[in-house]
Amino acid sequence: MTDVEFIGAHLVPSPEQLLRLQRVAAGAEPADLAIRDGTVLALHGRELLRRDVLVCGPHIAAVTPPGRLAATSEIDASGCWVSPGFIDTHLHIEYTLLTPGELARLVVPRGTTTVLADPNCLANVLGPVGMDIAGTTGTPLRIFRQVSHKVPRTPALELGGGTVPEAEILARLSDPLAVTLGESNPFDLEASAARKSHRALAAGRRITGHTARIAAEPLWAYAAAGIFDDHNAFDPGEVIERLRLGIGITVMSGSMNDNVRPLFADPARVACGFDQFTFCADDRHVGDLADEGHIDHHVRTAIDCGVEPIEAYRMATLNAARSYRLDHVLGSITPTRLADLMLLEDLTDVRPRLVLVGGEIAGRDGAATFANDDVLPESCRGTVRLHSDIGPASFRVEVTGAAPGQVAVVRAMEMYDGYFKRAFEAELAIVAGSVAAGPAADVAKIAVVDRHHATRTLAMGFVRGFGLRRGAIGITTNCENQNLVVLGATDDELADAARALEAIDGGYVVVAGGDVLASLPLPYGGCMSDRPWEEVYDGLAGVTAAARSLGCEVASPFMILSFVGLAGVPDYGLTEKGLIDAYTQTFLPVLVCCRCPAHAGA
Repeated sequence: MTDVEFIGAHLVPSPEQLLRLQRVAAGAEPADLAIRDGTVLALHGRELLRRDVLVCGPHIAAVTPPGRLAATSEIDASGCWVSPGFIDTHLHIEYTLLTPGELARLVVPRGTTTVLADPNCLANVLGPVGMDIAGTTGTPLRIFRQVSHKVPRTPALELGGGTVPEAEILARLSDPLAVTLGESNPFDLEASAARKSHRALAAGRRITGHTARIAAEPLWAYAAAGIFDDHNAFDPGEVIERLRLGIGITVMSGSMNDNVRPLFADPARVACGFDQFTFCADDRHVGDLADEGHIDHHVRTAIDCGVEPIEAYRMATLNAARSYRLDHVLGSITPTRLADLMLLEDLTDVRPRLVLVGGEIAGRDGAATFANDDVLPESCRGTVRLHSDIGPASFRVEVTGAAPGQVAVVRAMEMYDGYFKRAFEAELAIVAGSVAAGPAADVAKIAVVDRHHATRTLAMGFVRGFGLRRGAIGITTNCENQNLVVLGATDDELADAARALEAIDGGYVVVAGGDVLASLPLPYGGCMSDRPWEEVYDGLAGVTAAARSLGCEVASPFMILSFVGLAGVPDYGLTEKGLIDAYTQTFLPVLVCCRCPAHAGA
């Protein structure tokens, strides 16, 4: 095994910095900054203490009674609470629809100073370089990496890329920025996954879990792979079952699932696990981040449910740092830790007056004090390529041998709890030898189309739960291979949506009757915008309103559409190669049979 660097080794004080921190703490020389007379959240002992925080460079030198030590600059924190910066312990930045720098502009002023990010979206478009692009910013946001489990060998535009050699993923687990091995399919037990898990454990890295709310033998088998956490469980019974297996709970509040209030509805039932709880957004788009918040939303909601504020702040800071072996670097207001801090006038409202990252002011009264100067490479663009033959005929579900009056019985998916899917059989009309959608019964056609290699490869399915009565919606943010997905009422409109996505170089579209009603371009890899977050916010609102005009009332329809195909969430998944039984990881035919309608003669 090659040498392994400690997580965050590049962020600890140098020998020279340590000596200066000691001189300041001893009163031998002044600090660079003193945050005076605030009430510090002393999280290790669950105390609230009136203190000064002395900062030298990016690190905390001392936390003392007010007025004891000198500093060249001061911030008056009287009347304020002083907390460590928040940590998001599992996030796909790409699903915010923003670049890392624009995400920073949005969330750092709300108190999030660190994210643990799995860049599997951009990695599945651009290969290993995508992992680096999605995990890098020159803004004050600290990004630690959850090394994606599977990554294409080369940019997906190159035909026949395959997957990267295991050696590259294994090597990335030794990087000081790497905190975990990224989430994997809980039903896919294979030797390659075991080798990656072994390396993560041997390197002292955690293994991010995604248990899909499974139980008994499937859960036990997944836990036996060394899984450290789970961001799906929220029912108290599920939570306690995982805690007993040594699996911590990452309480998720995304745009499809907000588990905070259900989990803490009766805090006493899960209080035994408070030390094992952290917070994450996972898949939360710019609209919800702006309207509801990021980790501040978790803390605010938990407190509103009856969780003691000190416990909620621990989950968002110290628990997170300890869980992922970062507590020597951040997560508490203690000497040698990074001065990632916030001042709040109301501990329960959780709206920082001031946010500091590395001792420098980064947010004031909810607005960023820094610009985003990140420039993403041009290689991120031009990633949506469709075969020229893709058209209405491509979306037919052929039926042969059906007698007049018969209907087609198809395997279909019903959406519930966000991205979870319940299998059912639907009876649908056969029109001109092809199975038609059933918009009156809320059964839409869905297609996953190869958009990387410009082949004719695509697969059809049927889904209920979007409420779409006419038209079509489309995306290029399909988890996890980031192919093109269209859902709609007619084959013509599915084709229109696909071509509209190609025209904008990826993103979200809404079409009806041959017209494009709204679009949100996401030209960076087909999953991130190149615009400021405020413009992306408006664009998302526009496509969501257009989808609603077609009857689609489900919350976050484009985000949910991104996960219909995910084969690691029961009951079914749909890839460009076909319909998959999530439990057995085998392909199933969509068409079951043809028969007379079930209601015939009733």
